[in-house]
Amino acid sequence: TPRSVRMMAQTLIIGAYVIIVDILLKAWLPDVSKQLGPYVGLIITNCILMGRAEAFAAQNKPLDSMIDGIGAGVGYTLVLLVISFIRELLGFGTLFGVRVMGEGWINWSIMVMAPSAFFILALMIWAINTYYYKEAK
Repeated sequence: TPRSVRMMAQTLIIGAYVIIVDILLKAWLPDVSKQLGPYVGLIITNCILMGRAEAFAAQNKPLDSMIDGIGAGVGYTLVLLVISFIRELLGFGTLFGVRVMGEGWINWSIMVMAPSAFFILALMIWAINTYYYKEAK
């Protein structure tokens, strides 16, 4: 139904525009692009959160919507923190810049690349789904 794909469509459209603007900035204004860094890409993330909040708020009371928004924001923050801890630990052998892995540790260079976040997220989703699937049996 159109309502069920509305958020996905909005995110896809906004994401496409953001990526196009990012490419144009890199081509014609590289200094501005370097200063903006990852912030341009974070617009897509904000769209996901705002779209989800708007969809929930349209069908619920203000207090429920506020609680849902806080919960979604905290949950999203926790997921980002877990992913970043894993990436820093495996990619650099450090946490908060302090070496926690032994001297013999060989850094996993793939963990400092952007796609590793998606792999870690996929593994987290798989682990959570596996846990809840076993609990349901």
